[in-house]
Amino acid sequence: MKSDLSFAEKYPACRKAAGLLTDLLFPRRCPVCDRPVQPFGALICGSCRDRPVRIGGATCRRCGKMLQDARTEYCRDCASIPHRYRKGAAVFAYRSVSGAVYRFKYEGRREYADYFAGEMADLLKEKLRSGYFERPDLLIPVPLSKERLRRRGYNQSGLLAECMAKSTGIAAETASLCRIRNTKPMKEMDLSDRRSNLNGAFHVYGNAVKCKKILIIDDIYTTGATIDACAEALYGAGASSVCFMTLAIGVQAERPEYAQ
Repeated sequence: MKSDLSFAEKYPACRKAAGLLTDLLFPRRCPVCDRPVQPFGALICGSCRDRPVRIGGATCRRCGKMLQDARTEYCRDCASIPHRYRKGAAVFAYRSVSGAVYRFKYEGRREYADYFAGEMADLLKEKLRSGYFERPDLLIPVPLSKERLRRRGYNQSGLLAECMAKSTGIAAETASLCRIRNTKPMKEMDLSDRRSNLNGAFHVYGNAVKCKKILIIDDIYTTGATIDACAEALYGAGASSVCFMTLAIGVQAERPEYAQ
């Protein structure tokens, strides 16, 4: 009977050797300092490992932002915004990894995905053990428009979802949720403008998400407008629940050392 396993799956030692040879010829860049990783073969420099600020302590029970007051349940945004997603989580405070995220998105640093997705996968496993998340059926990345994907060459959120799938065993579904309209950049927009900008921007094709628990994967969470727009489309296509996980998240202004 013909085996369906690839050469790399049959011979993991060969795959590892090939990976080391690739790192030797084309040194992997550290996602923090952007220099060749030290020690050789690692995903991040040993001296850079503790520089990104991890989300911890008291966090919003809806979006996962760090809170100044542990007695509160929700951040100011989530206390006033009726989000469409159920709940979310993120690994790092945005400002502590903003340069890395920029290079990952706009300067072709695809190799950062291995480290970033590994951290996200570890957090997901932790959230599953604690019961914060139910185990999702699918990981679905926030899609780019065709124009932006063509210009950039890859979808950074898609890379994260695919790498997380390898680590968690949860399938990544990258074809169903599509951005059907090229929205404007939203960095300087307020929440109302973001929601208007994203209205009708996403569509789900096919039945892959029907009756499925979905975990949306993205790089940054700011106000939640993008996640809400994606969740709206996914629920409209029959998803049973929608949560999210991002690499980084903004932090409330009361924490000025980390705030966006």
